[in-house]
Amino acid sequence: MISTNEFKTGLTIELEGDVWSVVEFQHVKPGKGSAFVRSKLKNVKTGAVIERTFRAGEKVPRGRLDHRQMQYLYQDGENYVVMDIENYDQISLNKEQMSDTLKWLKENMTLAVVFFQGNPISVEPPNFVELEVIETDPGIRGDTASGGGKPAKVETGAVVNVPLFINVGDRIRVDTRSGAYMERA
Repeated sequence: MISTNEFKTGLTIELEGDVWSVVEFQHVKPGKGSAFVRSKLKNVKTGAVIERTFRAGEKVPRGRLDHRQMQYLYQDGENYVVMDIENYDQISLNKEQMSDTLKWLKENMTLAVVFFQGNPISVEPPNFVELEVIETDPGIRGDTASGGGKPAKVETGAVVNVPLFINVGDRIRVDTRSGAYMERA
C-alpha cells in the first residue's frame, strides 16, 4: 500500500482491478476542509485517462508490474510470438497488446513485455531502432524551402520524416518514442 501523499509521475497503482500510471498529481489544501490529492491516471492496459480525487493520506495498493526482456520471433496469423530470453518460454500476443510497437517490429528484435499478475498487458519497443529505407523521393539539390525534410518508408512499413540526403537503401536510426529520425546508422 502506498499513501496518496507519496504520488509521483510514473508511479503505478491498482484501482478497480486495473493498473493505472500517475500522469499528473496536485496536492490541494483548501482554506476550509481537509486536504486532497487531485490526480490524472492513465490505464496501463488500455491507455484510457481518468481524473480521480483522493483524500490526503489515503492508502491505495501499489500496482506491481513485471518487465521481462523477450525476443520477437514471428507472426502467426493475428498473433505475434515472442520468447523469454532467460527461460526460452514462448507466448503469443495480440494486436492490442503490441499497440504502437507494430510499426517498428522486426524479427529477432528484443522487446520489454509488461506483465501484471502473470498476464502480458503491453509491449515496449527499444528506444532506438535501426531500419533500412525502402522508399523515398530523391533529394533535389538546393530544395530547402520545404524545411529540409521528406517522408521515407522504412522496412517495417512506417513512414519517417528524414533529411533530403537520405536515399533508398540507407540505414537510419529512429527514436521509437517520437517516431523521429535521429541519424544515419
